[in-house]
Amino acid sequence: MSSNNGDILSQQQRRRRLETLAQIANTALEHHGTDIFKPFHARVGVISPADDGGDFQQRYLRLGLLATESYSSNNNKDEYTVAAMPYYDTDGSGLCLAPQLATQVVYKNILPEGYDGWTGDVGLLAMMLLNEMARSNVIVGDDERSARGIDLPKRKEGIQSLLSAWISTLPSPSEMEDMHPLLWEEEDQEKLQSSSTKKIYRLLDDIDDDSSWLNERVWSLDRDKFPESVMIRVGEGDDDGEVEERPCFTPRGFRYAVSLVRSRSFFVDDALRLLPYLDYANHDDDYDSLELKGGTLGMMLWGGSAKGVLLKSGKSSIAVGDEIRISYGPKGPADYLLDHGFVPPMCRVGGGGGGGKSKTKGRVSGVLSSAITSELSFEVDDTDRFRDDKLDILEYETYDLAPMEPIQTFDVTGGPGSTGEPDPAMIQFLRLVNLGGKDAFLLESIFRKEIWGFMSEPVSEANERGAVTAVIDACQNALSDMMEDGKDGDGGSGVNTEKDQLCLMVRESERQALSRTLVYMQQEATALDLKEYYQERRLKSLGLDSEWTPEDDMSFGATRVPGGADYDW
Repeated sequence: MSSNNGDILSQQQRRRRLETLAQIANTALEHHGTDIFKPFHARVGVISPADDGGDFQQRYLRLGLLATESYSSNNNKDEYTVAAMPYYDTDGSGLCLAPQLATQVVYKNILPEGYDGWTGDVGLLAMMLLNEMARSNVIVGDDERSARGIDLPKRKEGIQSLLSAWISTLPSPSEMEDMHPLLWEEEDQEKLQSSSTKKIYRLLDDIDDDSSWLNERVWSLDRDKFPESVMIRVGEGDDDGEVEERPCFTPRGFRYAVSLVRSRSFFVDDALRLLPYLDYANHDDDYDSLELKGGTLGMMLWGGSAKGVLLKSGKSSIAVGDEIRISYGPKGPADYLLDHGFVPPMCRVGGGGGGGKSKTKGRVSGVLSSAITSELSFEVDDTDRFRDDKLDILEYETYDLAPMEPIQTFDVTGGPGSTGEPDPAMIQFLRLVNLGGKDAFLLESIFRKEIWGFMSEPVSEANERGAVTAVIDACQNALSDMMEDGKDGDGGSGVNTEKDQLCLMVRESERQALSRTLVYMQQEATALDLKEYYQERRLKSLGLDSEWTPEDDMSFGATRVPGGADYDW
């Protein structure tokens, strides 16, 4: 009984906290929203748990977007714009945070030219986020800490107030420790490591390497500018509002910021971006619901053309108070967990993407089936005698706008409608990787412009066997690792906590994708002699593919044979 009372009290405290944070966001929107949003037909609200259908992930309170305006369309002919916001990518004077603003504006004279961290754009956005946290730092009582980060980008007061309010409403580190794998306990991270081919330890190593370098070379050299911790106001009132301490320019603060960026950023208009207030929209498996679209905003609203993001609805109607949800995209189960901290039904075996009923119309064998995936990585071997030739081909002769690296990662899929057939690009890459022996003549310079196209079809039986075997071995090794490491010492399934359940969801989905691919490739291995290879195709193109017979030498045509001319001498 006391445990139930404790749960109820905890739920009530959680609701009060979220209601306060929602009020902070809505107050800022009420006062300054029109400075940047045109329109913003929504408010931030507390989303109560719905009928979870047995899914523990649906049992928690959370913040979300609620419609403030009703809408209906005739047969859904017109899309409805819920919100629109310009990027201001050049100077960063808007709300949107983009990676290039870190190197070109905020840290322009601090980071070395050409800085390229292991965490890439996610790391740059994390550095932008830490700086905004520092700019929101408040002085409490006699605390003289006044470090405020870098006062860039320059923004109008109203827009900066909006951004500071958004910073206040972000989940705290303790909340993220429950919600995001990057901040889980090491024991839970180890289980996730053995539940997927997408390794969390690689991400953690990249984060730690970047934060160590930044801490040693940048942050620790100027603590007046880069505070180790900040105080963030999470309650109303300038004088008596509640404040919380957050880690900032430290390795712990960087990991916290990366977890926030991964869970709240969107890829729009060819860039990863943080979109404050739009990021309150929770995920919906229904791809036909709402989506974020990049484009040019209306001239009447902005007094000229401006690039920005629009939150569009594909629904036929929206009522006031309806939750506004968007699809976070066709990712696999491990990607969803490592990005957002949950595994949606479409990524689970038997949960929408694995044979269950889905709300998404007409997508069962299309988008949804691709949501049950696993990753396989392959590379050109360092000891390959033809490595330099192959790297040259990958860099210059594959795709003009996106040269290929010597290490490539591909998705294999499960789910309804999936036969296990691998991505043709994976087999094409593996044919090049395994090219050698009698087939090495194709690496000669005379074929350099054509060889990548040649790899889209079988080269020789030996080469094809090498490509097929590489996939079979990769699938078997991944399945073996999961089955050996996916159980705990008690001989059971190892599913004791909610984090264990998340790992199990990922593991089951990836096993299905790997198993189907394995079966398909094993069947391919038994039919290698039935394929048409390069030599046969080449002979056929020259008209030399038929068998020779002695009669072929006597085929002189119907009107001309030796001695058959009727000349009148």
